This record gives sequence, C-alpha cells and structure tokens, in this order.
Amino acid sequence: MSNSKSMQLSAMLADDLALIAEMTADFALSQNIEETLRVGLEHICLRLEAEAASLFLLDGDDLVCRACWGPSDVVGLRLQPGRGIVWRTVEQNACQLVRDTALDPDFSNHVDQKTGFQTRSILCAPLSVRNEKLGAIELFNKTGGRNFNTTDQRVLQALAASAALALINARQAAAMAEQQALQRELALAANIQRAMLPPTQPERFPIHGLNQPARGVSGDFYDVVALPGDRLAFAIADVSGKGMNAALLMSKTASLFRCLAKRLDGPGAILQAIDAELAETCSAGMFVTMIAGLLDCKSGRVVLSNAGHEPPVLISENAAILIEGNMPPLGIDPMLFSSDCPETVVDLHGGSLYLFTDGLTEADCDDGSMWGSEGIRDLARELHPLPMQERLQAFLQRTAPPPPLSAHDDVTVMVVQDCPSRLHRRYPAMADSLGHIRHGIQAMLGTAKYDAGVIQDVVLAVDEACQNIVRHAYAGLPPGDLVVQAEMNDQEIRICLTDFAPPVDPSFLSVPRLDDLRPGGLGTHFMLSVMDDVRFLPPPAQGGNVLQMVKRMRML
Repeated sequence: MSNSKSMQLSAMLADDLALIAEMTADFALSQNIEETLRVGLEHICLRLEAEAASLFLLDGDDLVCRACWGPSDVVGLRLQPGRGIVWRTVEQNACQLVRDTALDPDFSNHVDQKTGFQTRSILCAPLSVRNEKLGAIELFNKTGGRNFNTTDQRVLQALAASAALALINARQAAAMAEQQALQRELALAANIQRAMLPPTQPERFPIHGLNQPARGVSGDFYDVVALPGDRLAFAIADVSGKGMNAALLMSKTASLFRCLAKRLDGPGAILQAIDAELAETCSAGMFVTMIAGLLDCKSGRVVLSNAGHEPPVLISENAAILIEGNMPPLGIDPMLFSSDCPETVVDLHGGSLYLFTDGLTEADCDDGSMWGSEGIRDLARELHPLPMQERLQAFLQRTAPPPPLSAHDDVTVMVVQDCPSRLHRRYPAMADSLGHIRHGIQAMLGTAKYDAGVIQDVVLAVDEACQNIVRHAYAGLPPGDLVVQAEMNDQEIRICLTDFAPPVDPSFLSVPRLDDLRPGGLGTHFMLSVMDDVRFLPPPAQGGNVLQMVKRMRML
C-alpha cells in the first residue's frame, strides 16, 4: 500500500473517530434527544455519503419513523411487524448491508412509489442495548452510484450503539423527572387532604378523629361540622380502591358532606343526596362506604345513618355493642336510595361511640387472622378508660403490623363521646385506674370556668375516695369494678362512686378527731373538708355502696 493511500485511510479513520466522538458528546448533552438524532442523521449522511436516512423507533407493535434526512419527509411513517429490511434488522439485531435492493426479497418499494425517491442500496443498523431493542437507523443510496462497504457498516454500527445508549439514558431521565413530578403532585394532594380534615380539638371536645394513610394520599376521611342548637354533624367514609382516583373521589365526597350537612335535616337525607350525586359521576366500579351522624351535645343523643360501612361500636357502662346498618354503599345505584335512608338513634349514656374504616378491622392480628368488628369492639372496651387522644393513638399502635411491614390500607378512627358536662365510666377497682379517673374528672371540670384551685381540690377528694374503695372496700376480695358518675352545672358538681364490695358502715364518714382515725380516715377527713356534702346513697340492687359527693360551685 502506497504512503498516500495509507495516509488517506488514516485520515478517514480519524474523521470517523471524530464523528463518533462528536455524536456521542451531542447525545450525552442533549436536552431534546429526538432533535439531536435528526441533526445526527444529517452528519451521518454527509460522512457516509448517503442520499437519505431515516431513524425508526419501536412504538407498541410497530416501527415509527421519528427522524429523517433527505429529499422526502417520511416522519410518522409506521411499519407493521415483519415488513421490510428495517424490521429484519430489528428482529435479527444485526446490521444489514443491501447492495442491490432489487435482489432482496424483503425490500418493498411502496414508500418509493409515494415519494418518488428511488432506493438502490440500503445500510441499516439496529438501535439496541444488550437485549433491549429500540429501533434502527437506515441509510439509502451511496452517492455517485457507489455501494456502501464494510467500513461504512462499522461506522454506522458504532454511531447506532451510541445513539441507542443515549436514547436509553434520555428515557430514564424522563421517567425519573416524571416520577419526581408525580411525587410532588402526590405530596401536594396529601397536604390538601390533610387540610380538609378537622383540626385537633381539646380533650373536652366531644368528637375526635385520626387518619393514617397507607400511602401519600388517602381514600378515607372524617369530618365534623358545627350546627346551630349545640349540635355537631359528623361523618366517616372509605372510598373503594387506592391511589389518586380514590383520593379525588374522597375529596369530592368530603366537600359534598360539608356543604349538605349545613342545609339538610338529618344524616339520612345527607347520605341520600350524596348518593344521587355520586351515582351520576362515579367511575365504573367505584363506590363509597359512609356513616353520617348528628350529635345533640345537650342530651348525648346521636342519630346515625350507615351506607355499607363498618358497624360502629357503642361502649357504655354496661354495654359494648355493634350497631349494624343495612344500606348499600353510595354511588352504586341511585334507585337503592329512592326512599328515605333509615336512621338509628343511640343514647350515649355517658359512653362513647367508635367509628372506623376497614383498615382497622382488616388489620392482621399476631396469629395472622384479621381483627374483625368483634375484635375492634373488644379493643375499644379495653381502651375506653384512656384519655381521648391516647385512645386514638392506641388503636393505631395495637393494630399496626410489626416493623418493617407497613399497613396495607388507610386507617381512620373516630370517637364520639357524651357531653363533657357528664361522666359515666366503669373502671377496674385497681391502683392503675386511679390516674385515669383523675384525668376524667379533671377533663370534665376543665370544660367549665371554675377556679383552678377548687377544681384541683375536687379531683384530689375524688382520688382519696377511690383509693379508699380500692384499698379498703375491696381489701382481700377478688378484683371488682368501680363506676364513676359525675355531672356539673352552673351551681354544683355532683359525683357518685359505686362499688360492689360488702356494705360500708355509714359512720365511716363521721371522724371526730384527727388523732382517732381508722384506715382511710385521713382521706375521708380531706373529702369532708373539701366537699359541701358527702353521704352514702341506697346501694344498687346487686349490692355494694354508692358514695355521693357534692361541691357547690360558682362560675368565674
């Protein structure tokens, strides 16, 4: 080989390497990969002296032209599977060098017939990374009537490999950007949802709730709406499905409830109106289970209407019952709610009503079974003596899966308690109950504008009386119960403590001198000095003792 020939080949090789390096850098830095590929096609055609070029990418089952260079614009041309040299290149994942198209059985001239371009030879290289096939680059007709050669083939293969890698990187970057945008949207949606939930209320407020999404957004909601006449409308609901669709339907249902609760009379009418609206606009297969209620804070009476939701649990002194409903969920068929939606009246009698979504009942127990409605009923009875916020947190903690597992469904729980001016609870007559009793009395008295020092004295007097019952009335006996009843108004606080121990000698309340005290006498002396009236009432039918203490008060 002559020196001039060798120098010419070296120059061509240098040009090839320079083009590959330039194209690789362009692909790596490009913000618009398909525009870069179009410009790249022009550089490839000029370097390899082709009359035209096309770049095809897989789109579903077809190959679609995404960029082209030459006399005819074929961008958007769609090739069905198995037709032509481009498909052969992709399927075999190998470069195709066709020096004479007239001799190739896979060549089809239908594009030439439409464009007027005459294809004589083809060089086609696959766009692929490992086994992932993306498409192909196809060159047509080397200028001057010449044929593409093996050197052209190697250059095109190198450029195609670089382009394929750039495509993969661009798609991954786009997917990451889309994922980040989705995460931002979900975070925004979650913030909007949280803003729609009622704010945390002081302990004395009669309705409290807690929502814990399994994901960023929730298909559950609860709400409380204040109404004239010292009434509170409330609701809890669970939308079928998960993700953004469920969250959007939840937001719509919550907005409808808040609007309709102020206009319609009673929870049944509210659910009927919401159902009519959802039945017109719900996506197929989506529905809402929901309970709407109305609490009369003066009487402690609750009116409920249940549309396919988990039955709420009523916990009172002598009861722990499930309140079943028999209506279907909302949004399925408006004809199901063509008549009035039935309502149930519940008297709290000093107790609490627990409402929850199926994220609670379907949570797994330690043995792998689900908690179920009965299990949540028993748990509510166990947690009932706790302060309200501690009670709600305990529901979530006791039903949560062990780490590192996470809940598979949203969890929402609500508690509707009797009027804060009354207290009626049963406690185990044990030392561990004394703190809960003090807290209950303190919380009730804290709702009224009484002198803080007087409130503290009353709490301590009740504590002394309860200690006497625990330590002395039940001394030597199996564990028993202690019922605490309290009521207050503008003039007085009346507290009754009922135990079921053997009768106590009423003279126990008469302590003549501090130096002549029986066990528990010091506490009794304190009670008598703090309270305005302390006496034993007739015992209950099943036996025991009823100690009544009255403190005459004056509002500040």
